[in-house]
This record gives sequence, C-alpha cells and structure tokens, in this order.
Amino acid sequence: MATGLSSAEIGRLQATGFTVLDRADIQLLGSELIRLRIPPNMPLEAARDLVIDAAPQSTADFVHYYRPGQETECAGPHCAAAGLIGWPAHTGLPAGCGGNVTIGLIDTAINPAHAALAKGRIEVLRLSDDGFPESGRQHGTAVAALLVGGADSRTPGLLPDARLIAVDAFHRGDRQDDRSDAYDLLRALDLLSARGVQVTNMSLSGPANALLEQFVRRLAERGMVIVAAAGNGGPKAEPAYPAAYADVIAVTAVDRMKRPYRRAGRGEHIDLAAPGVEVWTAASVSGARPKTGTSFAAPFVAAAAALMKSANSNATAADIHDALGKSAEDLGAPGKDAVFGWGLLNARAACVVTPKKAT
Repeated sequence: MATGLSSAEIGRLQATGFTVLDRADIQLLGSELIRLRIPPNMPLEAARDLVIDAAPQSTADFVHYYRPGQETECAGPHCAAAGLIGWPAHTGLPAGCGGNVTIGLIDTAINPAHAALAKGRIEVLRLSDDGFPESGRQHGTAVAALLVGGADSRTPGLLPDARLIAVDAFHRGDRQDDRSDAYDLLRALDLLSARGVQVTNMSLSGPANALLEQFVRRLAERGMVIVAAAGNGGPKAEPAYPAAYADVIAVTAVDRMKRPYRRAGRGEHIDLAAPGVEVWTAASVSGARPKTGTSFAAPFVAAAAALMKSANSNATAADIHDALGKSAEDLGAPGKDAVFGWGLLNARAACVVTPKKAT
C-alpha cells in the first residue's frame, strides 16, 4: 500500500503488472491511500522498492497483518483490577474530571446487545465489506466492557458514562483467526480522527509498518493519545507494533501481586503496566469471565488518559504520556525498565496533568 502516488505514477505501476485493489481518501494526510496487488512472481521486497523508485515522494510498505491478543484460560481468583491501580470511581471523580469523554476503540467486532453494553453510548463502525466473514466478538466485547461497561452490570467499566466509537477493523481469516491489516488500521484511525476522538485504544499487535508509523506520529502531533497492548509474544519476542512506536503508550500486564505477565513482551519501548491477568470482564454473548493478556491491560491506561484529557483539554499527547509515566508506581529496577516501563498505572493521579512549558 502507498500514499502520495499521482495518477501518472499509478498508471506506470499498472503497466508493469500492479493492480489497484482499493483506494481510500485519508483526511488527515490529505492524500489517497492505495492498496495494490503486486505482479505475479515478484518478491515482496522488490515490489515495494519498485513503488518507491517510481514515486520517491510517496510512502509505501506491505499490508501487514495485526491480531488481537488474549489468553482465556484462567486458574485462581479474579483480581480486583480497578482497586490495584486506585481507580477513583468508588470515591467519585473530582469536579471537572470525567465529563464529555469520547474514547476510540479499534478492535474486533463487539456485541452491543450484551447486558454490559446495551445501555451505553456506543457507536460501532465496521470497515470490512460483506465479502469477509465478521470477526469474533469475544475480544472486542471484553475490551469495550472494560472501558464503558454499565455501572449496574456484572462487569462495570472504568468510564460507564463515556461515549465509545468502536471501529471493527477485523475479519475472520482462513485459519479461523481474527485479523486486520495496516490498510484498514489507517482507515480506522482516520475515521476516529475525523470524529474528533482524542484517546484511542488499540489492543492489537503486529509488525512495524512505515505508513502506520507516519500516521500515528501525525495523530500525536494533533493531540490524539494512542494506547496499545505490548503484545503476548513472550519476554524474548521482538517489539510489537503499534505499541513500540515512540508516539504510542505501550502497556504491559501484571497480576494482582504486581508480577509481570509471563507472556508479555518486553523492551525499552514499554511505558506502563496495568492489570491484565485474570481480569473480570464481559464474555461475547452474555455473562462474564476472566481474561488474560496485555490487550486487557491497555484499556486501564486508555481510560486514565481519557480522564486526563477531560480534566485539561489543552493537554497534548506528550503531556499525558509524560504525566502517566511520572505518576506511576515504580516496579522492578529503579526508574524505567524493560519489564514494567515506568511502573504500575496510578489512577489516583488520572485527573491531574500539568502541560509542559514551551521552550
């Protein structure tokens, strides 16, 4: 896929065997995103290089796939996740904090009829057309409930009165797994940006992608806070994206004893830790069950960022990123480390953010 291609450049690529599969206007870039099929028998790297050579001003990369991360098996008691981070809901949110919050969610399909979500302010947008099977609802429903589950439900969310714009950017693949790709992730982020969303949760992971990196940087410059799961590939896994981008808050998972989740990714890009082991949340059809994975830690940080944004609408993405790190409870080695980042999310400070002074 590529942005910045002129009609003449597209024509020349087509003459060499490329096929235009899809195109989408990306408002934030003021450009068209083109999805291309490469010529038969041409290696991927050679095809990408050919596009870049044909249009040096463009940005081009593969249509990488991304997957939600979860582990549903559970043994042992459920952890009191909100209490672990001192979430302020039980004592009441401070004046001026928590109102008029809109959170963006890019995930699998969700079940808006679930008892935890049925009374919520939820808008669901599906990107894939009817030619692709709908993705499963387990992952997206669980993440959505952690964010905005009804206060009177079995799985009350962190911000039950918040508005949620959920973009279903996934579809069911040939191996019965849920997958999205970089092309649809850009479209999803652009949709949320156009609707004024300032905090977005992405509980998904995949490889680095040049266009996705460029796009999240642009969104951060415009004030959007993007929170992403660190991934469940294990301590020796390569960094997962988009979490590993500098402009994204990378969230790892800990258990109720504040120990690191055994399968969580590690690295210098990790920013914060949050509850992500045996977290009680909504099941896909009805009821609830415990969930484990960095996917379920990310919503705690996204909710805290949303509170910060509501308390100070002028705070930049960098302000919030910095404030969350400074207020975290240090775990592991002193200071920022590859296991916990700056430490465990401290939600007691979620309504306090001091913008950086201009220099």
